[in-house]
Amino acid sequence: MEKTEIILPAIGEGIIEAEITRWLVREGDRVKADDPVVEVATDKVDSEVPAPADGIIQKILLGEGDVVKIGQVLAIIMTETMESEPVPEKKNIPAEKINESEEKKIVPERGDPVSRASFDTPPITIELKGTSIAFLTPVVRELIRRENITVSELSAVRGTGLGGRITKKDITEYLKHRQKTAQRIPSVSVPRTSPEKDLHLHTESMISGDALYGDGDHEVMEMDRMRRLIADHMVYSKKISPHVTSFVEVDVTNLVIWRESIKETFLKKYNQKITYTSLIIEASARALKDFPMVNISLDGYKIIRKRNINIGMATALPSGNLVVPVIRDADKKNLPGLVTSVNDLVDRARKNELKPAEIQGSTFTVTNIGQFGNITGTPIINQPEVAILAAGVIQKKPAVIETPRGDTIGIRHLMILALAYDHRVVDGALGGMFLKRIGDYLEKTDIKRSI
Repeated sequence: MEKTEIILPAIGEGIIEAEITRWLVREGDRVKADDPVVEVATDKVDSEVPAPADGIIQKILLGEGDVVKIGQVLAIIMTETMESEPVPEKKNIPAEKINESEEKKIVPERGDPVSRASFDTPPITIELKGTSIAFLTPVVRELIRRENITVSELSAVRGTGLGGRITKKDITEYLKHRQKTAQRIPSVSVPRTSPEKDLHLHTESMISGDALYGDGDHEVMEMDRMRRLIADHMVYSKKISPHVTSFVEVDVTNLVIWRESIKETFLKKYNQKITYTSLIIEASARALKDFPMVNISLDGYKIIRKRNINIGMATALPSGNLVVPVIRDADKKNLPGLVTSVNDLVDRARKNELKPAEIQGSTFTVTNIGQFGNITGTPIINQPEVAILAAGVIQKKPAVIETPRGDTIGIRHLMILALAYDHRVVDGALGGMFLKRIGDYLEKTDIKRSI
């Protein structure tokens, strides 16, 4: 009988695999073409995979938490035109009678959270590396998921149920003594690996488990997928790029006066709020045109000069994580177009609605840490770029003002800009001049600039 396969499609340049985060359907569900059936997450963004045709979900081949390659089959659909075989009723099937070859096996890596599956399915098998097979009922799986019990912790739980199964009582007893009995992870020296071969980098640690966990009460939490990716990316960037950070204080009084004078008119005319982030990005794009050797990447000893100026914008998410949507050809946009792009990307980033292509291909990154009240900071370069700008909070301060009649003291709006750059290719002179140029563009804002 012919069947239609649901495969993981190509979802972005450079993406070769994704993690299944949530199934939106169950076996036996009827779907229509283009209906979303499963959510997947990559190191770039989360996406939905649609059904390729009308039909009934006959078989789900992979579970939540599984990592799959592009083109791999995720599930099977029986199309509406076929005489479909009845889908077995699963609700009343005793766990003992499930054919072992038909059981769904999930093999998580040690230390990863236990994969989540639909909790109205029969008991499944989780294979714990180095331990016997443990059968988990839906109730137990829900408890494990809710309490964020990892596979390494689960391997330490002694099952008292039939055949050594872990029961709800076993988990409950474990949780009572979790603080005292939680498995301590010993220090392990992990060989350094090439980023081309292993994106998940780990640092060698000389800190003992006792020092890490201490003697008092503590809580152990697993990083979520996005935080793990951010951690790996930051470690890689610090390993590959010798970071240097330069600072400049900018008098943005004219910028503040101009923005205050036009923001209501701008909102009425374009239905967009004009933010300082947009204006900093505009100044950065202009400076990159002036200093194209900052708009580059490195491949070994080869310098790749980018002709397009695509500015990444570090955006904090409600979850506490970070994503960097990209304003493409930022130097070619007029101010209303730039503001619209910035506001749209920020809004959709916080709603988790970005497409994979919208967080790829940046050539320079801007992070506005001033929105959190920070004066300045030393950001980490967003690889494979060679520089990143951090803009601090705008503060009113007394400052010396030069006039034709001599110097005087006045209240000015001041902001500190910090530029971190890769000293392999950006020397202090280039980095300093480029940063000063961004500051000049902001400082010399024409208070009569039209919109």
